[in-house]
Amino acid sequence: MVEIPSQHTDIWSLNKEIANCRLCPRLVSWREDIAAVKRRAFKDCTYWGKPVPGFGDENPRLLIVGLAPGAHGSNRTGRMFTGDASGNFLFAALHRAGFASKPVSLSMDDDLKLKGVFITALARCAPPDNKPTTEEFHNCRRFLTTEIAMFDRLEGIVALGALAYQHVLDIYHLTGNTGKHPSFGHGVMAQLDGGGPWVLASYHPSRQNTQTGRLTQDMFDQIWEHAGRLLKG
Repeated sequence: MVEIPSQHTDIWSLNKEIANCRLCPRLVSWREDIAAVKRRAFKDCTYWGKPVPGFGDENPRLLIVGLAPGAHGSNRTGRMFTGDASGNFLFAALHRAGFASKPVSLSMDDDLKLKGVFITALARCAPPDNKPTTEEFHNCRRFLTTEIAMFDRLEGIVALGALAYQHVLDIYHLTGNTGKHPSFGHGVMAQLDGGGPWVLASYHPSRQNTQTGRLTQDMFDQIWEHAGRLLKG
């Protein structure tokens, strides 16, 4: 099991801490510059421009872990995977699998609901070139660790991308789970010993992966169908 590394006992107080974080100067400067300059297509929007908390079911059975907010997606909307191509691909798949109430998410105040699912990420600020540094990942890790520890119904984790897969396994290794697990690959699953959840790996639904055919709709649907079967026992 993972112990809560801070004083938080509810997701709302944790989310407030996340949104107020200014620990990484490079990321603070980048996310705020993006929010001020904006993209032409969103020139009339007010950007969030802060670290992005996770969202979804407050006591989920399934946790989805991505990499980091998109500069004009989550950094604009304030909600994970909302408002960009990666999110469009993800929410459509979650809806087909019965995990989301609708196939699209455009803003943090739309009526999309997640069913038994919470979406989060390794890093909470939009990074230049989508590449947080090792130190920035380390600074953010306590937020993900706290979320995992809070969710006492958690049965499984879907890690979107190799970095998410490795960081999730590292969190459990740091708490005594030292078993050997398979290398990252689409559809690979690691079963954590000592009462931990299973971890299912998927290619990230980035535009690079989906437009090149590295990740197809059928491949992504298979991940959520597999997760659904595991959650049903």
